[in-house]
Amino acid sequence: MRMTPTTPASVPDTAVLLVNLGTPDAPTAPAVRRYLAEFLHDHRVVALSRWLWCPILHFIILPLRGPKVAKKYAQIWMEGGSPLAVHTRDLAAAMQDRLPGLRVAWAMRYGNPSMAATVAALRADGVRRIVLLPLYPQYSTTTTASVTDVAERLAREAGDALRIDTIVDYHLDPAWIAAVADSIREHWAQHGRGERLLFSFHGIPQRLVDAGDPYRTQSQASVDAIVAALADVPGFEPAQAMLTFQSRFGREPWLQPYTDKTLEALAAQGLKRIDIVCPGFAVDCLETLEEITVENDALFRAAGGDALRYIPCLNAAPAHADALAALARRRVEENR
Repeated sequence: MRMTPTTPASVPDTAVLLVNLGTPDAPTAPAVRRYLAEFLHDHRVVALSRWLWCPILHFIILPLRGPKVAKKYAQIWMEGGSPLAVHTRDLAAAMQDRLPGLRVAWAMRYGNPSMAATVAALRADGVRRIVLLPLYPQYSTTTTASVTDVAERLAREAGDALRIDTIVDYHLDPAWIAAVADSIREHWAQHGRGERLLFSFHGIPQRLVDAGDPYRTQSQASVDAIVAALADVPGFEPAQAMLTFQSRFGREPWLQPYTDKTLEALAAQGLKRIDIVCPGFAVDCLETLEEITVENDALFRAAGGDALRYIPCLNAAPAHADALAALARRRVEENR
């Protein structure tokens, strides 16, 4: 965790805490099983009765999926750790450079560094207020709400000694929209434009949206805003953009259209070159670097396509750090 050097007398009492989903500590079956066990025990993620779910999880899912998922992580593992951890750390460091009067730290909802340990370290270093920024541009009960569950518990335990202000979404933040649009525009300038532009977001069960989760609405709003920002690109038409959802799990219906099925259908229609971007992910991770660029690329080619061209997440790009630092700074100033 990188923080700006300070003397005890000058340590800021306000911190910005970035929280991402999480990652195993290593690309091994035991590490993946530990990570998935924590992740899939969360009621926000799986709402089944624990009496029903825990035996399925521990005796079927973890033994089967642990080794398979570990192999996928091994394909994308970086020298400094998993891509999600490396890019989240680098984004926090870039934001620290832009927020010299504040502390910037990062943590994971599941796995390490944990939210509890990170908040404890900040408190021990004199922090009394935290601006919490879950790295999910679009709000969902399965992601952002789970982070706030932990934050609220930690705030209760601290009492008056700690205040936590949460930025619950930034799906229409103008600077973030511009950063995503610029990354697409830059990709097209370097590689040319595909026949379609797919926006692939992580899916959630349809029943959650039916119950009021705003995730699909916010995802569509983000896509609409990014597409509008690309209106100056010669020859690009909004109809060439499509919203899809990936990473479904289990048998119940998830948000549709599904990314993989859409790619198969586009290939069957004779389309050869598809650009795909994942603005629901702040940084690259297993779902983008393996699921999209390996699995879905192979699927698209097998169905008759020539090139599925992935446009990377914003990661620690200057425009991304600028946008999120400005977002955090505004929240600090609004609630002094």
